[in-house]
Amino acid sequence: MLELTMAAVTAADAGATAGMQMAEAPSEPDAVLRVGRDRSVCRLVTPDDWLFVSRVHLEFRCGTDGTWRLTWLRGSQQEPSSEVRLTVGGHPQSLRYGGTVPLPRGGSGEVVVQDRAEPRSVNVGFYHEA
Repeated sequence: MLELTMAAVTAADAGATAGMQMAEAPSEPDAVLRVGRDRSVCRLVTPDDWLFVSRVHLEFRCGTDGTWRLTWLRGSQQEPSSEVRLTVGGHPQSLRYGGTVPLPRGGSGEVVVQDRAEPRSVNVGFYHEA
């Protein structure tokens, strides 16, 4: 089971948990959880006017071996207007635009989509139940 918790944070409400969204999916092959602005395909949805987040920005997909992978999907722009960082076990790493990384089995962490133009972010916490 992969559990996600998302908060959209601006400088004005840093530290607030209002508006938090949650989603989960079983660790079965091809199970998918998406984060973005498109309500028709994303389980966790950001505000419509947050254009630094693509319509479908992040995808969490379970492989045949039960390992979840995080992909920063390429949007319509050649260069992104955000940065994506993954932190696991206190170790932050940048995720490249279009890149994919495996998530630790039985682990937890945070993915942050940071707007390059304004002090706002989308913070997605994850927990992979082994």
